[in-house]
Amino acid sequence: MRVVATAGHVDHGKSTLIRRLTGMEPDRWAEERRRGLTIDLGFAWTELADGCSVAFVDVPGHERFVPNMLAGVGPVPAVLFVVAADEGWMPQSAEHLDALDALGVSDGLLVITRSDLADPGPALEQARARLRGTSLADVPPVLVSGRTGQGWDELTEALDAMLHRLAPADPDADVRLWIDRAFAVKGAGTVVTGTLQGGALRVGDRLRLTPSGLDAPIRALHALGSAEEALSAPARVAVNLRGVDLDQVRRGHALVSPGRWLSTDVVDVRVHPAADLPQQLTLHIGSAAVPARVRPLGADTARLALRQPLPLRIGDRALLRDPGGHAVRAGVTVLDVRPPELRRRGAARARAEQLDRIDGVPDGVAELRRRGLVRADELAAMGAVPPGDGPWLLSPQHRAHLAARLRDVLAEHRRDHPLDDGMPTGAALRALDLPDPELLPGIAAEAGIPVQRGRLGGGSDLPEPVARAVQVLSGRLREHPFQAPTADELAELGLGDRELAAAERTGALLRLAPGLVLLPDAADLALPRLAELDEPFTLSEAKRALDTSRRVAVPLLELLARRGRTRRLPDGTHRTCR
Repeated sequence: MRVVATAGHVDHGKSTLIRRLTGMEPDRWAEERRRGLTIDLGFAWTELADGCSVAFVDVPGHERFVPNMLAGVGPVPAVLFVVAADEGWMPQSAEHLDALDALGVSDGLLVITRSDLADPGPALEQARARLRGTSLADVPPVLVSGRTGQGWDELTEALDAMLHRLAPADPDADVRLWIDRAFAVKGAGTVVTGTLQGGALRVGDRLRLTPSGLDAPIRALHALGSAEEALSAPARVAVNLRGVDLDQVRRGHALVSPGRWLSTDVVDVRVHPAADLPQQLTLHIGSAAVPARVRPLGADTARLALRQPLPLRIGDRALLRDPGGHAVRAGVTVLDVRPPELRRRGAARARAEQLDRIDGVPDGVAELRRRGLVRADELAAMGAVPPGDGPWLLSPQHRAHLAARLRDVLAEHRRDHPLDDGMPTGAALRALDLPDPELLPGIAAEAGIPVQRGRLGGGSDLPEPVARAVQVLSGRLREHPFQAPTADELAELGLGDRELAAAERTGALLRLAPGLVLLPDAADLALPRLAELDEPFTLSEAKRALDTSRRVAVPLLELLARRGRTRRLPDGTHRTCR
């Protein structure tokens, strides 16, 4: 199936064209048929001679109903642009063209209707002149008359050729169905319709309704009046939703693949053509129309603050319209759906310079380089292919920056806490503003910093005052290895519990117990002396051999036993393990 919209001034024969092509009445309301005026979107379809199905979205041409027209053409890739031969180019012809050009619609036909009422030549030349320089400049023309049937064969042939020129939709794309109609069916519940631009729908699929975030399971599907179990884009679809009330959904909402889209209310865009824009405009995309506050950044870039979040991606085309002035002011291409805040002086200017280098084509490598750190699933939801496995992606440049920052942070921590066994990983995470602890080991490895037992950079050198005190103490112990200093002697040297713990951590001292220290090789020095004793030997004999006190001998013998160098017998005596 292909989907085509109409466009053109009111009463130029758009609906008549659809009736003749499909045999269906596109005007759904009795008032529309009574007044002969399309007010809201109409829908009809047919099958061409070669079996190609085409669905039409018929839009109103009156200036009062331009928002309805934009809701119809927003998701549609091609257009029948209608100009009446007897009236020629009219005001709404111009606004419709401005809208289509802003959206980048480039496929379609220029249809000159009512060719039996006036020479179509002048209207054709006038329309061609107006189309020149727009996205529709190259669409082929067809001259028809709905009353006489003139040019009808040429129209169907041109339509068929145009449909086959359209780029195929991606059936594996993430679904974003802009809703253009919502109604209730007795016994079935809420039904919504829209133009499926990409992806596929199946009965039983669970979609997400934006902006509400409601879970929206598909109860049933219809296309071209028939029930279907599955549908692939492109298609006009009607979706029966389970568990969604009619008052919870309206035109401008969207059904999206869960977890695959980002809803955003702030976007950076490229404006085309570059223009001075008023501060308040309405953003039209798909079937949505959302008030937007415009903040200019560069000559052709701006930031839009939206009153309602929308599911947007990099590269989306939209337009800005001034509803009070009844004019399309510009088209926009979405450049960033997660833009940085602009708080510092000069931030807007720097952001404009950055946006000048962005072309609006989703590029995972470029996005990662700009952002430094991003979740892989969020990058995919922006429309870019993640350049690596998730869950988090870290660019080489940002990894190197964070590694350098981590070295600085660790050095600062060592200055402020010289006796700590490195830096707690939690403090490092906060200092680097990392969102996930799993990122820290890789950054620490890049920085050449060891991570052990929840700390970074343990085993550092002792502060100079502590190192000098330990050196003095070590000199005394080398003369009398087992005569541990008293508490007063340690205090005189400035060695408290934290200093002694740091000295033990660096291997400068051996702590047998709190406040009880010897040289780090004390156990090795003790064994030869103990080996000279008759075995088994007592604690008193060990004290004499080591020239020490019970305060030292007891924990030292316990240490030797734990290391398997001695063994304590049931009667309290000891043996060396030879």
